[in-house]
Order: sequence, then structure tokens, then C-alpha cells
Amino acid sequence: MVILLEFLAVVVPAAMVLLADHVPYTWSIPTALAACLLLPVRRWRPSLAALACLPGLVGGLGWPPTVVALYRVGRKCTAPVMITWVALATVLPSTLVVATQALPPGAALLTFSFSLFMAGAPTALGALITTRRELTASLAEASRARTAEVEAREDGARAAERARIAREIHDAVGHHATLIAVESAALAATTDDAETRDTALRLRALAKDALAEMRAALGLLNTEPTPGFEGIPALVDRARSAGLTVHYEDDSGQPPPPATGRAAYRVVQEALTNVTKHAPNASVHVRLSKKDGNLRVTVTNDRPAHPRPIPDQGGQGLHGLKERVTQAGGTLTVTTGPTDTFTVDATLPTGPSKVDTDDSTFGGSAPTRATA
Repeated sequence: MVILLEFLAVVVPAAMVLLADHVPYTWSIPTALAACLLLPVRRWRPSLAALACLPGLVGGLGWPPTVVALYRVGRKCTAPVMITWVALATVLPSTLVVATQALPPGAALLTFSFSLFMAGAPTALGALITTRRELTASLAEASRARTAEVEAREDGARAAERARIAREIHDAVGHHATLIAVESAALAATTDDAETRDTALRLRALAKDALAEMRAALGLLNTEPTPGFEGIPALVDRARSAGLTVHYEDDSGQPPPPATGRAAYRVVQEALTNVTKHAPNASVHVRLSKKDGNLRVTVTNDRPAHPRPIPDQGGQGLHGLKERVTQAGGTLTVTTGPTDTFTVDATLPTGPSKVDTDDSTFGGSAPTRATA
């Protein structure tokens, strides 16, 4: 199909040149035909093809190839280049006709108007088609982005609700089941009646099994590794691959507990996401450090080249992040600097977890009887 179009783009203007009933100069036809033969060059160098048409225009028979060349100029070139070629294609042939034929002002104005229309119409048509295609592509991309954003919000809302329900069940039911297991163990350790001790041990084992099954059902057993502290460098690398300029500094020393590491990962992830959405041209500084024995995560982005609205602390992502950090026992602050810098600063505890994972109630087997 492309070959056929190129064939027609050369043959049709050449035929129009050969069918001309008036040849102003002996070199008019050769220069116009040369311009027709060079028209395929316009696909790579539109300005070069337009330049090849100028001798044909001066010779009076170059308009057919010039129209084709200027259409390509309108499709591919910038506005200053388009204006330059339209001006040249208007002034050169019109000036020559007016000067050689001594046309009166009215006829001269008509000649210049005709040349301007012949040069401007194909150029404007090419620019219009290019603009329309770019606008269509932009609208399609915006539509895909809106669809993806809506889907992401829906998935996030569902995930947040599932997490909230899971936390409620884990905290409420898990608390009572743990108390049952502990009280049963205490009863087994203090009673002298063998039947009562056996019943207490069975009850304790059932309570521990119920805890294990509940955590498995809620996805709280971490059967699959979740991103944690060790995943932050990979997260930074992915952000760099996406086009962000990220400076990463880790002065935190020994890795923190898993819960703290996961919270730190989420802080960096949410901060980089915000930079991607609101300041994609800004450089980002990610720093992990120790402060008063706690882990401090600081993510700061510089003033963007093309500033966009910066989210405040009421944003859904930052609001959920603050809740996560608070649940981990830390604090989160979000500040905007006087030069449009944006900083997310989290301080997370590195001490023992509030939940002792070695507690015997996590198991499923009955404990041995405590001895006095």
C-alpha cells in the first residue's frame, strides 16, 4: 500500500506537469519533473523535498510537486519551518510573475493571494491531520489512565476494606482465643485433677489451632514474602527505570524488625508514587537513618520543572500511610517547603514487636505441664 501511494505521489504530479498547455521557459518541465522524482525524499526530509520544488516554482510548473511536498512539511515540521516554506513558496513565484509581466496592483494582489492559498492550504491540512491524530492519541491515553485510576481506586478500596475487616477479626477474635489458650494453660498447670488437666490441654490446643486457622484465612501468616526493608533498593531501582531521578542513601545500619521494615517500604513506595504523579521531572532524595534508636525514613523531592498540585495530608494514599505508620508505633509528617519541595518523614520504632511470635499460643501442639 505504501509503495502504491508513493508511486501515485510521483506519477500524478509528473503527469500534471507534462499535460501543461503553456511552458514559460525551456527548463520549466525538467526542473518540475526533477522535483516530482525527488518527492519520495519528503518521507525522511520534508524540507529537502520542498527545497527541490523551488526551481520548478520559479519555472512556473512546480505547483503539483510543491503541493505534495508542503503537505508533508505540515505533517512533520514545526510551525516556524512551515511558515518559512509557505512564505518562500508564495513570494518566489509571485514576485517573478509580477516583475516579468508588469501586472497592475489588483492583478499582483490576486497573484500573491493565489500563491498563498496554493502553499498554505496543503501545509495547513497536513498540520491539522497531525494535530488531530496527536489529540486522538492523547485522549485515548487519558481515557486509559482514567480507567486504570478508577480500577486502582476500586481495588484499593476493596483491599482496604478487607484489611480493616481482617484487623478487626484478628484483634477481637484473636485476643479472646489467645486468652482462652493462656487460661487453659494456667488451669492445666495448677490443677491436680488429671481429667481436668487433660481437658484444659485439649481446650488450649483447640484455641491455638483456631488462631492458626484464623490467621491463615486472613492471610496473616505471611506464607508469601511481603515487601520489606530489604526490598527498598529494588523499589528505588524500579522508580529509576520509570524515569525518576532518585538519590538513595542508607545509613540505618542493622535491618529493623519485619513489621518496621514493611512500614518503611510502604513509606518509600507511597512517596515515590506521589512524585511520579505530581512532580515527575523532580529529583528525589531517599534517606534511611537512625534517630534516637529509631528508624527514620525521609523522602524529599526538589522543585519540579513543571509543578503540579502537591497533595496535602488529606490525600487517600497519605492518610492510609499515616494509619499504617501509626499502627507500627511510629509517626509520619508531611511538609511542603517554601520552594515547592515536598517531604515525607517517618520515624519508626526498631524495638521488639508488640506481638511475640515465639509465644506458645502460635503453635498447635499441647504444651508440657509446668512444674513447680
